[in-house]
Amino acid sequence: MKYEILTLIGKNCIIPEDGQKVYELAHAELLAEQPIELDFAEVKIFASPFFNFAIGQLLKDIQPESLNRLLKITNLNPVGKQILRRVIENSKLYYSDENNRKAVDEALSEQAESA
Repeated sequence: MKYEILTLIGKNCIIPEDGQKVYELAHAELLAEQPIELDFAEVKIFASPFFNFAIGQLLKDIQPESLNRLLKITNLNPVGKQILRRVIENSKLYYSDENNRKAVDEALSEQAESA
């Protein structure tokens, strides 16, 4: 299955809500071991909140090796690749280490309360 992100989201992939849309399309297929392609042709602007929701949370219940095998990302510009790489690294750490996850969650909670 191929998803054209320009058609689904538009030229700007920034907000968590748009990332969640992509996640919801991809998650069930990837869990069923069905390969998918996310085509970012003509998408211009990226932000980590989008990728955290679209890709990062996939690592909650899909092993990185399976994700690498089943998820193909095409036509992502260099800035998007850099952001995605960082999000994946952070998500691997977050979901693989319960102590790290608790520390991150506590820090985010404290930040939210002080804002």
